[in-house]
Amino acid sequence: MREFLSKEAAALSPYTPGEQPLDRQYVKLNTNESPFPPSPNVLAALTEDEFRKLNLYSDPTCRGLVNAVAARYGVAPESVIAGNGSDEILAFAFRAFCGTGIGVAYADITYSFYQAQTALFGLDATVVPLRGDFSLCVDDYMNFPGTVFLANPNAPTGMAIPVSDITRLLDANPDRVVVVDEAYVDFGGETCAPLTARYNNLLVVQTFSKSRSLAGGRIGFGIGAAGLIAALNRVKYSFNPYNVNRLSLLAGAAAMEDEDYFRSCTKVIQENRAWTTDALRNIGFTVLPSKANFVFAKSDRLSGGEVYRGLKARGVLVRWFDAPRLRDWLRISIGSREQMQILVDRLGELLEGV
Repeated sequence: MREFLSKEAAALSPYTPGEQPLDRQYVKLNTNESPFPPSPNVLAALTEDEFRKLNLYSDPTCRGLVNAVAARYGVAPESVIAGNGSDEILAFAFRAFCGTGIGVAYADITYSFYQAQTALFGLDATVVPLRGDFSLCVDDYMNFPGTVFLANPNAPTGMAIPVSDITRLLDANPDRVVVVDEAYVDFGGETCAPLTARYNNLLVVQTFSKSRSLAGGRIGFGIGAAGLIAALNRVKYSFNPYNVNRLSLLAGAAAMEDEDYFRSCTKVIQENRAWTTDALRNIGFTVLPSKANFVFAKSDRLSGGEVYRGLKARGVLVRWFDAPRLRDWLRISIGSREQMQILVDRLGELLEGV
């Protein structure tokens, strides 16, 4: 019914999610999900009694989850906001800190949700190219007067920005908000969360989807000065006050409190990432240094599209971006060692005779 579509909606460039096959016939390494189930504490928290309460609204303040996050990161509850995935927190930030007279800047190769939100809210965007080696240099943002969004580690490259560089960016202009999207920080990166005690212009955004095995729970959070969080809540209560459902609130708090399980899962992913990186390089792939739960790699013998299609035909899904600068590259999620061995074996078959 395109005749009912507004001009603004028609002009949008929606975010394209990774393939989600329902028959589960693939080794699924395309959406950066955890290969591990949620913490046993999560399953224990989701009791039959809690399911019976689904006739009641969830707590709009997300108090239990907010308190768990605040305790884990050593900040006040007033410095935390919970959301329906980190995407919702990012959307709140685009609405709260960008608009008339306040533009937004982000990298040309980064999480494409930023571009989608820019279009949705009709914002003026400055797209800053990554360097030739795919690194992000904060010096390229120093003179930008508006809000800066940085994915750290970046996606889809997996490369990280030193926290010392982000500190320089914050110091350069205290009147500008810097949003650091740390969706993948738990796999070897360094969080900027402690800096929120020093900088009123820093918002750190994280998710439960990756390192805490709750992608299906849709839980994210932001940490920042109380004034920034109040601004985000102003947007939230203008849009969706009951934004996190009852069960996800319980699941998120239980997952956040199970530090041992969290550390054991992220440790295995880092070990499997190192193994996969070595294995890919041994068969002729170039692999960027990653601090995420994925690697960004390209073959020296086949194009990215050829590898993607060849793997899919052999039952393995990876992410291919048919876009400038990226067409030869693949983003490969890190799963179990068994899954990564299957990936390498299928790549070996694909490369035979090339």
